[in-house]
Amino acid sequence: MLDISFGEFVLIGVVALVVLGPERLPAVARTVGALVARAQRFVATMKADIQHQANLQGLDSIRQDLQDAAHSFRGQLESEVQQVRDALDHHSAEARNLAEQAAEPFHEAERTIHGGIVPEDAAPATEAASTAESAAPEPADAPPPRDENQLDLFDDMPPRSSAAPQTQTPPQAHQ
Repeated sequence: MLDISFGEFVLIGVVALVVLGPERLPAVARTVGALVARAQRFVATMKADIQHQANLQGLDSIRQDLQDAAHSFRGQLESEVQQVRDALDHHSAEARNLAEQAAEPFHEAERTIHGGIVPEDAAPATEAASTAESAAPEPADAPPPRDENQLDLFDDMPPRSSAAPQTQTPPQAHQ
């Protein structure tokens, strides 16, 4: 506070007593005390406001830094996502091209075998149809699927029956 010693306070008190008199001195002392207390509160409030403003400026700079970092991170993340999407599009197009190239010899062989006419049972099936066909059980009486690319050497043979195979008994000699 002020560099005033106790002796100096006593001297000021004596001078105030002589000048003001004993009747008015207590009222003046209360007023001076209230003014000093008010001044101390004002100084404390000003210090707190200055400290608060300094903290707000620090927080504002921190908030701004965090927002800049968030925007930077978001931009990097969006660019990475876009690169992944582009790569996926490129690879899916490449996979479609490879699938078409791989299927071309089969289509060419089919056209060669059937003379350009595609029979109904040899028409290319979609994935959904092939999945449905593979999921459906085949009836026991149905003949095995026929491969169109195999030679038909045994067309004149009777169809197989689903009954138990019969064993032939050798002819017996007549007695």
